[in-house]
Amino acid sequence: MKLPPSIKVGLKAEATQEVTPDLTATHIGSGSLSVYATPAMASLVEHTCASMVSGLLPEGQTTVGVEIHLRHLAPTPVNSVVNIRAEVVSIDNHLISFNAQIFDEVELVGEAEHRRAVIEEDRFLKRVDAKVSERLSTQ
Repeated sequence: MKLPPSIKVGLKAEATQEVTPDLTATHIGSGSLSVYATPAMASLVEHTCASMVSGLLPEGQTTVGVEIHLRHLAPTPVNSVVNIRAEVVSIDNHLISFNAQIFDEVELVGEAEHRRAVIEEDRFLKRVDAKVSERLSTQ
């Protein structure tokens, strides 16, 4: 699958997110402290990287996350703002690799390597439908 030339190594995006109570480890269930949760950080990485390339793909194509390596380096309290900086670092056929750094107002709080696969939506959804049909036929 050939990617559009606008999706290239060096493509960058930034985003911000306010750390609200629903993004804490206690709310999500990933820990016992009311600080920015690792799953919330992972979601921010995925969302930022997906958004970076989604508008550049032809109609009928999208990306799905296939791999993430996340290092949560420091706590971030509620009512803080985190800023993510993400960049395309490599492209291998239909696989796009990203690096991301996440900062709060004080320091670097996370680093991530993320990989997304470019897929044909129709083909992918047919696979999903086939799984649903198979599951229903065994019930």
